[in-house]
Amino acid sequence: MGTTSVLPRRLRDAFRLAAEAGFDGIEVMITSDRGTQDPSRLAALSDEFGMPVLSIHVPVLLFSSHVFGRNPLVKLRRSVELAETVGATTVVVHPPYRWQRRSAALFVETVRRLSERHGMRIAVENMFAVTRGGIEHDPFAPSWNPGVLEVDALTLDFSHAGMSGRSAADLAREWGSRLQHVHLCDAACTAPGGALLDEHLVPGRGAQPVAEVLQGLAESGFAGHIIAEINTRACGRDDEQRVAWLRETLEFARSHSRVLR
Repeated sequence: MGTTSVLPRRLRDAFRLAAEAGFDGIEVMITSDRGTQDPSRLAALSDEFGMPVLSIHVPVLLFSSHVFGRNPLVKLRRSVELAETVGATTVVVHPPYRWQRRSAALFVETVRRLSERHGMRIAVENMFAVTRGGIEHDPFAPSWNPGVLEVDALTLDFSHAGMSGRSAADLAREWGSRLQHVHLCDAACTAPGGALLDEHLVPGRGAQPVAEVLQGLAESGFAGHIIAEINTRACGRDDEQRVAWLRETLEFARSHSRVLR
């Protein structure tokens, strides 16, 4: 089991806190922090804290919109190359936005080609649609739900499922064996209409069927990575509380899944 989200702490803190909390490895989200883009820096931190880099997250968020260029397919390629260099086995990517028409048209082909060329699992993550005034708005192409894409690997994010008003258990059943990577967290919402906040709660503190999904993965022989991606901003600079939340997440996962024992 790995961890990724320790915002607002920085890269070195992420490795340190993951080790202190007892995780097996770490997922690195590429950001404007140059250390996240530097394989030598990542390797040094991995060695220092005994935390292998399990997966790399493509820089697709607003605060990293210029990292690795602005073309989503170039971002993906460079992320795969970084992952290969640091020994990660998985790259997490979001579906393109609707306005990125050319990238959307070439997305599936690019994922397949890069995966085959580099022997890399490229797991496309579920995003979210937002319902306003009874109308659903989906900013992603062809859908916030990557299950409609002809790709081999998918990432399940419980908080994003909540924003779309979907049960993560329903998505897991729909995707079957293509579910190969997990962003472990929770969300208050499972009803149609979703939520307007990407909560990333500690699992067990929300309404998503997190335990059910983990148990199902264990029974199916799941062999992918389960990455804790919880929002710890409320901890501020209190790393004692942050580690407590990370350990709570780890213990929740272990108590509901043989995969992590």
